[in-house]
Amino acid sequence: MANNRDPSLNDLTVFLAICEEGGFRAAAKRMGLSPAYVSETMTRLEERLGVPLLNRTTRSVMPTEAGRSLAARVAPLLAETRAALRDAANSRQTVRGWLKLNVPGAVMVDILPPLIDRFLAQYPEVRVELDVEDRLVDIVASGSDAGIRYGEHLAQDMISVPIGPRVQHLALVAAPSYLATRGMPLHPRDLADHDCIRLRFSSGVLVAWELECGDEKMVVDPAARIVIGVDAVPAAIDLALAGRGILCTFGNWLAPHLDSGALEAVLPDWWPSFAGPRLYFSRRFVPAPLRAFIDMLGLDDVSEDVTIRTR
Repeated sequence: MANNRDPSLNDLTVFLAICEEGGFRAAAKRMGLSPAYVSETMTRLEERLGVPLLNRTTRSVMPTEAGRSLAARVAPLLAETRAALRDAANSRQTVRGWLKLNVPGAVMVDILPPLIDRFLAQYPEVRVELDVEDRLVDIVASGSDAGIRYGEHLAQDMISVPIGPRVQHLALVAAPSYLATRGMPLHPRDLADHDCIRLRFSSGVLVAWELECGDEKMVVDPAARIVIGVDAVPAAIDLALAGRGILCTFGNWLAPHLDSGALEAVLPDWWPSFAGPRLYFSRRFVPAPLRAFIDMLGLDDVSEDVTIRTR
């Protein structure tokens, strides 16, 4: 029989974290709680509602039909509640509270840090939390105010605006010592005969080497002598500097080493360009710290540069 006492916002937040993370331990880690507390919270919530919300097995935790329905309806309500509470904490004169962004590692090298530094100096009473991951997440369900991604398809109610360089490019490089020993590739097909340093997303997929020269495009998949996760790109660059192979990654990361001569350009005519990163956020929830961040970026009228994408 259901308990007549309504669940607390905290209980519902824990439930949504479990659904988002797919397990008790992952949810507990994200929220800074103990797994035992998370488990007790879910037991209490299900007892109060009188219906199971999660199917638990030794290998996975999945929401029941009732759980999926509850999560879909509660997530936007909790996000709006958080936004309202944050706005209530701000006076007309002072912006304060939290700005939480979900971002890929690609913007953490040289694009986002100087922007955050300028933002913190301009708004000393705002605190910033950065969740760094490569998969596209539901920022509402994850409790983030906004996300940054490259070219993914976003939910229909999301606004997308550019942040950082409008255009970037991939670059292939190698150390002079490596090229002196192995020779300079003259065509992408030649990469099959070279040692290559490949990067891997957290999903397990290798980062593709998509090259183009004029109207000609090629996707090459050279054998990797070294594979490194995208969250450890500085190590990949160090290995390239040490002469361990050819590396393909963001040109802006490699520019200082190309300028110094520590690395040499490989197949520069085949380096592809692509659109830079974009900040995306819900058109329904723009808390004061996020509004201040957008204003600092010079995006006061986002309606003039809005990209709405559907899944």
